[in-house]
Amino acid sequence: MTPEKGDTLPPLTIPVTRTLVIAGALASRDYQDVHHDPEAARAKGAPDIFMNILTTQGLVGRYLTDHFGPDAVLRKAAIRLGVPSHPGDELVLTGTVGSVDGETVVVDVVGTNRLGRHVTGTVTLTLPAARTRVAP
Repeated sequence: MTPEKGDTLPPLTIPVTRTLVIAGALASRDYQDVHHDPEAARAKGAPDIFMNILTTQGLVGRYLTDHFGPDAVLRKAAIRLGVPSHPGDELVLTGTVGSVDGETVVVDVVGTNRLGRHVTGTVTLTLPAARTRVAP
C-alpha cells in the first residue's frame, strides 16, 4: 500500500526491561553509569537506570522499518527526548505520515510511557519505488 499524508501507523508497545536499557547502552558504547548502575542513577537524582537516546533512536528506527519493510532506508532522524524510560515502563510508539514526495516519506513519531512523552520527532525514509508507485 502506498503511504499517504495523514496515514497513522499502528502503535508498537515495547517493554522497557533492565536488560534492554543496559544492552542498548553497551551496544551504543554509552558507558555512563546512569544507564547500568542503579545506585549511581539514584545518586544523580533518578529513581533507577534509564534508557539512553541512542537506544531510543534505534527503537524508533525499528518501529518504522517494521511498518514500511526491510527495504525502507532511514535517511534522517530528528528526535528529542522528553521524560526518561526506566525498567518496568512500556514505551508506546505511534506515528503519522507527515508528507510523501515520490519515494521520500516523512513520519512524525511520538513515544510515550507512564510519565508522559519520552520521544518526539520526525524521521525521513526512502521507500523502494515499487512501494510508492501508483498502480495504472
